[in-house]
Amino acid sequence: MTGERTYLDYNATAPMRSEAYEAVCAAMDGIGNASSVHKEGRDARALVETARQSVASLVGVEPDCVSFTSGGTEANHLALRQAAERGATTILYSAVEHPSVAEAAKLASAEANVPATEIPVDDQGRVSLAALADLLEGAGDHPFVSIMAANNETGVLQPLKKIADLVHEQGGTLHTDAIQIIGKTTFDMKASAVDMATLSAHKIGGPLGVGAFVLAQDAHVAARQTGGGQERGRRSGTENVSGIAGFGVAASLAADQTAVEKMRALRDRLETSVKASVPDTVFFSSAVERLPNTSCLSAAGLKAETLLMQLDLAGLAVSAGSACSSGKVARSHVLDAMGVEEELAGGAVRVSLGWKTTEEDIEKFCAAWIKAAQMSKRTSSAGPRLAAAEG
Repeated sequence: MTGERTYLDYNATAPMRSEAYEAVCAAMDGIGNASSVHKEGRDARALVETARQSVASLVGVEPDCVSFTSGGTEANHLALRQAAERGATTILYSAVEHPSVAEAAKLASAEANVPATEIPVDDQGRVSLAALADLLEGAGDHPFVSIMAANNETGVLQPLKKIADLVHEQGGTLHTDAIQIIGKTTFDMKASAVDMATLSAHKIGGPLGVGAFVLAQDAHVAARQTGGGQERGRRSGTENVSGIAGFGVAASLAADQTAVEKMRALRDRLETSVKASVPDTVFFSSAVERLPNTSCLSAAGLKAETLLMQLDLAGLAVSAGSACSSGKVARSHVLDAMGVEEELAGGAVRVSLGWKTTEEDIEKFCAAWIKAAQMSKRTSSAGPRLAAAEG
């Protein structure tokens, strides 16, 4: 209906599920500190441990392997903190990682006094296994490798099991940023053979401000922040009981994969419709396995910033790549790493669907995007002054 907003930016943050919202509110009615021994404290502790069980079950590990954090960024920094603790001889991370991993890798490199090197990707955004093997050969006895399970911009799924085999053959440790994959397809830490993973609640319908660092097997963890010794000394600071309770409920709901094929069908319908009307549209990474909810598209001559404003005015919330750059539209390091030409990368828009997305939402996006794309192309062909005015 006219005037209604259509939200298609689930990879940035998903709307909170009603069940998670209720769990947050119920927990906020309590007054206990989860470290206190009285009844109120024990009640709070019970909420935390129930959530820990739910998160652990979601990724196939034991509850003791889960440590709660303030979000995905902190969890990624805690993961890379283990490089020095595990005697890393080299740190390797993919060229398409989230900035929180790239920055954490640089910090870990300084802490461990070892080099940190980017692993190149192919033109579809997948890690080059040949390049990884070459880097591992010169990486010493204990390389520490971080490669995301699914890319937030393109949705590309990495071959984690093959990567893990290469890393482990060299005596290394593999961390994966699993924040985008959870709830959009199945992810099991043991099946993928990763050693540690990081999660975030708000990507799966939980509250903002809570995440998790997860080990495949219980082991000592070197803390990034110390003090009260919470989370078995892995992450000091009073637990965010209400946020953790909401995370646990969202994790339980994310284990249900019934919405996955619906999202895939809607995503494919979007791409088919757009391509039929704007034939020169490019869907990045469409030749390889992607998340079923993600489409990153562009066409030569388009400007993402202009497109986003036009789509926003049409009542559509989408994005240009990651939502972690202070609201600015910047050149995508992911598309750069894939070798995408600047003219094409400059018009890239990401659409990410979720469990609430409907056929009507897809039709609305297609109509608005096609109109905006055709308008941008007309103004671009009219000359630079008109094109600038269009923005």
